[in-house]
Amino acid sequence: MIESHLPAVSTYAKDIDSLILLIGVLVGFWFFVCQGMFFWLMFKFRAREGHRTTYVTGEEKELARWVHIPHYLVLVCDLFIIVGAVRVWYDVKQNLPEPDATVRVIGQQWAWTFVQPGPDGQLDTPDDIRTVDNLHIEVGKTYHYKLESKDVLHNFSVPVFRLKQDAVPGRVITGWFEATRTGEFDIQCAEICGIGHGIMKGRIKIQSPEEHSAWMAQNSTPAIATASAE
Repeated sequence: MIESHLPAVSTYAKDIDSLILLIGVLVGFWFFVCQGMFFWLMFKFRAREGHRTTYVTGEEKELARWVHIPHYLVLVCDLFIIVGAVRVWYDVKQNLPEPDATVRVIGQQWAWTFVQPGPDGQLDTPDDIRTVDNLHIEVGKTYHYKLESKDVLHNFSVPVFRLKQDAVPGRVITGWFEATRTGEFDIQCAEICGIGHGIMKGRIKIQSPEEHSAWMAQNSTPAIATASAE
């Protein structure tokens, strides 16, 4: 249902969609039951000609069960939500798979800087590739991201991945994602971070292995140095 409005482009996106749908269905069901009961009781016990409005405290045994039974049923529904939420949380936040590559994501007012390994495959070496507001990744490859902020609280959000993670000054937060299809999609800052918050956006470009290899070859430090010499 959610995917019909926003594509699910990561391996865990559909799990998050299913959890949101489960919460929406269970909460929506009890909302309409409560509203229906509320208006039915107002109609049933209304003041009308020959009858005064009926007032009850709800403490009577035969009436209290109409509170307790739905209450217990709601708690059962809560258990389903908690189990589903813990499972998704563990898969997304705790059980990080082994990475094929690591990218550093740096938030600052008001841009995203991405640092990726160059041809040596190692982060924080001289051949790293740095880009601003554009992240190039390879489809089907598991990435760890190292998220940090240079100034204030930001939030690294990739809606098609169903990914939202605060970038906290002074901390490096590790997360992961794996894209399931190629394409170009939005990156957002989902935390109000100052007057330029609304323009702090980027793009994630998910490429095929061949496209990504060509991009890396073109943007690696040796390639840039050769082009400059020519």
